[in-house]
Amino acid sequence: MPNKKKEQEETSEKTSNIVEEKVMMHPRNKHRSRYDFKELISSAPELERFVKPNKYGDESIDFFDPAAVVKLNTALLKHYYNIKFWRIPKGYLCPPIPGRADYIHYMADVLENSNFKKESRIKCLDIGLGASCVYPIIGINEYNWSFIGSEIDPVSIESVNKIIELNPTLQGKLAVRLQKSSKDIFFGVIKKDEKFDLSICNPPFHSSLKEAELATMEKLKKLKKIRNPKIVQNFGGNNKELWCEGGEERFLNTMIRQSRQFSKSVFWFSTMVSKQANLKNAYKTLRDMKAAEVKTIPMGQGNKVSRIIAWTFLSPEHQMQWVKSK
Repeated sequence: MPNKKKEQEETSEKTSNIVEEKVMMHPRNKHRSRYDFKELISSAPELERFVKPNKYGDESIDFFDPAAVVKLNTALLKHYYNIKFWRIPKGYLCPPIPGRADYIHYMADVLENSNFKKESRIKCLDIGLGASCVYPIIGINEYNWSFIGSEIDPVSIESVNKIIELNPTLQGKLAVRLQKSSKDIFFGVIKKDEKFDLSICNPPFHSSLKEAELATMEKLKKLKKIRNPKIVQNFGGNNKELWCEGGEERFLNTMIRQSRQFSKSVFWFSTMVSKQANLKNAYKTLRDMKAAEVKTIPMGQGNKVSRIIAWTFLSPEHQMQWVKSK
């Protein structure tokens, strides 16, 4: 018979730990604990004016204020990732750093489980790099990976190139390539005979601007934080970043189908999947494309739950040959 008292004690202990650590985050994630705003302000003094006690009396920022979120990200990147300059165009996606770090750490585990050594020179393709280039910043500083980022938006490319120019730690480790076709994901980016150890992607969630706005309104209602009818995206995001025709489901299907034609160019393909309902069709497409191995990795931060799907077309023998060549 189970020991109910012990279970209750364990549950109570886990509940109390939620105060100190963010649930389900990767063990190596530097953002598992609450933000230390004194330390962050020491790295980025401009954050100080946005820090105020929340309703529980703890230091925090207003996460519904886009300007405050940008300053928090700036401070996190300066303090933890050795970034001296970081700025994004107004209205562009300002991604939450802890979740992006989780993705990188979990994919590092996938590589390790595939027998890549820590000293291996890992080359990563970031599909839809965005204006913030947060994934490469974390991957370069945590694991010394190198990155190629693909991007369809010239403004985002200009932003990333400025970030590279003013941060010596990124120079020689990150380059951006323009994707000229909105219908292609890998075509026009991966060069002949070029190889990547992994690809990562954070696809657009929604199928239309209206759907994106409705999702924001629902989030605000749940958090009882509606201040006025005007919709404000707290983490920003322009049309190309937030939605695409067919939404996340169609994007995933396209990516998986196109990845088949680059089966020997990329060891591990991967993508974030925001909506659990989209997993069923993604798995079906992976079976249709005859993926040799598929991994699903759950991720969570607070109330937000998502997952990574990673897949490879390489047989165990080809995987071994790839790793030996590193």
